[in-house]
Amino acid sequence: MLGRIGEILRNPFDEPIEEDQRLWRYFRTERFVDALGSGKLYFASARQFQDPFEGATAVIPPEMQVDQRFPLVGELGERAFEQLRRLTKVSCWHRADYESDAMWQLYAGSWKGVAIRTSPARIRAAVRTLRLQPQHLGEELWGGNVRYVDLVQERLRVSAIARFWHKHMAFSWEREFRLGISLAYAEEFGVDVPEEGVNVDFDLGQLIESIFLGPSLSPEDALLIRQAAERAGLLDRIKLSSMFGTPRYT
Repeated sequence: MLGRIGEILRNPFDEPIEEDQRLWRYFRTERFVDALGSGKLYFASARQFQDPFEGATAVIPPEMQVDQRFPLVGELGERAFEQLRRLTKVSCWHRADYESDAMWQLYAGSWKGVAIRTSPARIRAAVRTLRLQPQHLGEELWGGNVRYVDLVQERLRVSAIARFWHKHMAFSWEREFRLGISLAYAEEFGVDVPEEGVNVDFDLGQLIESIFLGPSLSPEDALLIRQAAERAGLLDRIKLSSMFGTPRYT
């Protein structure tokens, strides 16, 4: 579900969220070191993702010639929504009480990266208003749990921004908590919006509860991370992945 946290993180559904739920983000070493150095997190354009159904209202089965849910195909509307995908910038997090082997493999270079753990309450305290230009008033940050829907059976009828918090059921294993910023109004008022992602300022001391070193991290990369964490004042938050543990068989 999507939730409003204070006045800086809001949603179209006006539903509460669990502020203390554990959220994880997995990084390759270089990306994490860059984030610690800059104090910024990257929000990708919604059309940069591998998921071909990002923002879709339905999925037409391959054997179906005509979908009765769509009596008239609106090509103009499809083109307009493609521009909204460009103008919506997204940061994806994994909801879980424990670290995930699948996430280590997918997003941290096959266990060779790093993960951070946070919560919605920490995000609220840490995020800084995005301003693409100094005179720009800034953009709202949206956030909340992604809802997974069987888009083969159902057609979404929700607001344009809410579509980015619905995903095809095939992706439910992601258990995603999503942050998003819509820059549609910014472009409408003449602000130059990047084609791809944007970097958003965060107080990393507020954001990061713990930093977990990946189980296959090289000694050189581990040293880089420790040095970057020390410069950021976060060295005491470094932990080892539980997958560093020694298995017992007797």
